[in-house]
Amino acid sequence: MSAVMGVDSSTQSCKVEIRDLTTGRLLGSGSAPHPPAFPPRSEQHPSDWVTALVTAANEAMGACDERPDVRAISVAAQCHGLVLLDERGEVLRAAKLWNDTTGAPNLARLVERIGARRWVMRIGTLPTAAFTIAKLAWVAEHEPGLLDRVSTVLLPHDYLTYWLTGEKVTDRSDASGTGYFDATDGQWIPSYLELAAGDRNWSARLPTVLGPTDSAGTVRPAQAAELGLGDGILVGAGGGDQHAAFLGLGLTDGDQYFSIGTSGVVATSSRGPVFDTTGAVDGVADMTGGYLPLMSTLNAARVVDRAAALLGTDLAGISELALAAGPTQGPVLAPFLDGERTPDRPDARGALADITSATTREELARAFLEGPLLSLLSGRDALLACGVELGGGATAVGGGTRSPAILQLLADLLGDEVTLPDVDEATARGACIQAAAVASRTDRAGLVDLAKRWLPDARVRVEPRKHGRNIGALRTRWASLASSPVLDGGGVS
Repeated sequence: MSAVMGVDSSTQSCKVEIRDLTTGRLLGSGSAPHPPAFPPRSEQHPSDWVTALVTAANEAMGACDERPDVRAISVAAQCHGLVLLDERGEVLRAAKLWNDTTGAPNLARLVERIGARRWVMRIGTLPTAAFTIAKLAWVAEHEPGLLDRVSTVLLPHDYLTYWLTGEKVTDRSDASGTGYFDATDGQWIPSYLELAAGDRNWSARLPTVLGPTDSAGTVRPAQAAELGLGDGILVGAGGGDQHAAFLGLGLTDGDQYFSIGTSGVVATSSRGPVFDTTGAVDGVADMTGGYLPLMSTLNAARVVDRAAALLGTDLAGISELALAAGPTQGPVLAPFLDGERTPDRPDARGALADITSATTREELARAFLEGPLLSLLSGRDALLACGVELGGGATAVGGGTRSPAILQLLADLLGDEVTLPDVDEATARGACIQAAAVASRTDRAGLVDLAKRWLPDARVRVEPRKHGRNIGALRTRWASLASSPVLDGGGVS
C-alpha cells in the first residue's frame, strides 16, 4: 500500500503518522518523548530529536496492519529554535528553543538599532525573544568563539530534514519566524544577522528556501534503514508546527484556529501579507504560498497543569471544578507564569486578582483555565485590528482541548460554536499532506485541494452556554490586570 509519513517534532515529543497516499486514512502512529526544557534557558540537543524520530517512526511502522510502501516524508517542528553546525555538519551546541528567553536583552538592543516599525514592515513581524535572531545574538555575546566555527544556521525542522537527506534547506513558513527572512520577497536579510552577530558571510551559512511542494531530496540509505523504510523516499520541505497543523485541518482564509498546547496560538490564513506595527501579530508565511497571521503566547496548557497541582486535583478534576463555577464574575488570572511572548514581557509573572472571602475552588479553577483563553482572545482582537478576516468557524486543537472545560469556556468567551476536529495530531497530519503532494508531484493548488479532500470530521461541537456572566466586563478587567507593570516586578495585584 502506497503511503506517506508525517513528523511532528514538538517541544515535548516526536509524533509520527503514516497515512494512505490516496485517501489519507491513518495506517499507524507512534510517539517518543523529548527531554524536558523550561524557560528561561530552554535547550535540547538535536541528537535527542533524532533518537525520538527513529523510535516514533519504528513504532508507527509496527502499528500498521501491513507494511506500507512509504513514498515520501515531511517534517514539521517547533519554530524559532537555533541549531548551529560546523563545516562537517556536526552540531556545535544544544539547540536553543523557542521558549528560551535568555536573548531578551539582545533582542531589545536589536529593536533599537533596526527600529520596530522598519523591522515589521520588512518581515511582517516584530520579533520577540522567541525568535531565532535573539538566540543567535545571545550566542554572539556569551559564546563568541563558537561563531567562528559555525558553518550553517538551521531551525529544528531543517535539522531533521538535513539528517534525513544531507541537504541544508528550509521553507517559507519556518524561515519567516527567524527575524531575518522577508517572506514577501522570499529573501534572507544578512544585514540583520550582521547587526545581531557580527560581520560574517551569513548568506553562505543559511539554508536554501524551498517552495510548498518542492522536494528536499531523498532519504539517505543509512537513515532509511534506521527508520525501517525502503530506498528512494522523497522528503518534503517541511514547515513550522502551527503552520502544518493549519494545513492538516483543511482550514482556509478567515477560519479561526485556536491551538492550546505548550504554547497558545490564534491564527487564520490570508493571501496577502499582514503588517502589525504594534508587534502583537506575527505576519508569518504559511505552507501553501500564502500567509498565516497569528498571535502566539508562551503560557497555555501548562497553566492548567499548575492549577491542578495547586488545587490538589488532576486534569479531569480541574475541568469539573471549572465547569461547576456559578454565574459570578469571579477571580481573574493574568497567566504569565513563565514570562510572556505576546505581549513581549519575558520577565513577567502571573497575577491572580479579585479574590474575596467568598471565592470558591470552582471559581479559582475557572480563572486558571480562562486566563490563557483570554490571552488568545486578546490576540484575536489584534488580528481583527489588522484588518484580517475572521468570519469563519472556530476550530480548537492541542493537548489543552482534552479538557471539556477549555472547550466550553472558549465557546462561552467567543459567544459562538467551537469545533474539535476528529484529529489527534494535526501537525503530523499536515506534514503527511505535504508529503503526499510531494509524492504526487503536484503544485501549490494541488496541495490545497489535497488538504480539502482530507478534511477531517468534527469530533465535538460545543455551543456557548447561557452563563449569566458579563463577558465584556470580564475581558476589560483581564486586560487591565494583564497590562499592569507590577507583573514585571514579580508582584501580585
